[in-house]
Parts: sequence; C-alpha cells; structure tokens
Amino acid sequence: MRYTGPKVRLSRRAGTPLTRKAVSYFEKRPYPPGEHGRRVRRNTSDFAVRQAEKQKMRWYYDLSEKQLLRVYEAAKKRPGRTGEEMVSELELRLMTVLLRAGFASSIYAARQYINHGHITVDGKKVDIPSYQVKPGQVIGVREKSRNMVPFIEAAEGIHADDKIAGFLAVSHKDLRIAVVDRPKREQAPVPFDEQLVVEYYAR
Repeated sequence: MRYTGPKVRLSRRAGTPLTRKAVSYFEKRPYPPGEHGRRVRRNTSDFAVRQAEKQKMRWYYDLSEKQLLRVYEAAKKRPGRTGEEMVSELELRLMTVLLRAGFASSIYAARQYINHGHITVDGKKVDIPSYQVKPGQVIGVREKSRNMVPFIEAAEGIHADDKIAGFLAVSHKDLRIAVVDRPKREQAPVPFDEQLVVEYYAR
C-alpha cells in the first residue's frame, strides 16, 4: 500500500526531505519521529541500508511496494543500467512530470490533479497518475480547469524550480509540457542511491 500519513513525518523517517515543504521542518527536527526519535539507533547493516534506500525511492515517487517491484522488473529488461532505467521510468510517470514542470507543489498534489481529471495528454483527459508518458507527447490542463487557483499559480511559475528538467519543454503561461526525451540520470535530483535499490531487489 502507498503511504497516506503525514508527509513531513515520512521525511523524518527517511532521514531526508522528500518534499519542498519538508525542508524547513526537517532542518528543525533532523531525527526520526516519535517520543524516542532523538535516541533511536539506526540499524546500519548492509540489508538495512539498502532497504532504507528502497523506502526512500518508494516514498519519494509515492509508490506501493508492488508498483516499485514492477518498475524494477521492467528496468531489468532494458539495455541500460537497471538503476538508471528505474529512475528514468519513474520520472516519466505523469504525476512526476507535472512535479518536474512546476505544475504542482508536490507529488501528492500532482496525483490529486490527475485523479480529479484536470490533466490531458495529447488533448485527451488522463486520470491515471502512473500513466507512462512517452517522448513526443504533450501534457496540458483542461480548459475548464485553468481558472482554478493551483493552475493560476502554475501559470505564474510559482512552483517551478530555477532550472526545468532538461527532458521537458515547458510553457507555464500556456500550461503546456512537451516531453522531448527520456530523462537522463543527472536530470533527476533525487535523494537516494538507486544502485542500492537494485542491490536490495537482486539479493
């Protein structure tokens, strides 16, 4: 199952901010949640380290265990390095693309916009957050949704990073995202080591 609890608490469990909002909270309380969070001793066995990275990847992209395992199995079949292929696949999920383009403040907000039917791919409504976008496809916001506050903010670039991911061509004003290429590993600023995730599954 996907985690649906407090997201800042999740970042503290992971040991790193998983969302923009969590950054300031994490700076104040950089230790695990709970009454004994300050005194918790981390399990640093090889297995525990790899499991922790797997959990970070799962939480960062808002995945269930089954979804992440499917991503790993699919990545193994591709010709590149498995870990990098996993990241590439996850970066091309529709909800991640919205986040990278600055159309949503978090992966969770992106999921909600898609679930509620506000997003289109090549002009057709898509309400599946895990939808795998392909290079050449164009993502937009439905006309009747454009006057909603989140998309007015998106059009103003409020949630956009200083540098948009290189595999996307984004027009905030037009609420338009074109996927121009498969993501390269260096274009994904993720807080985990994907190779450790591969080693976790390959054990």
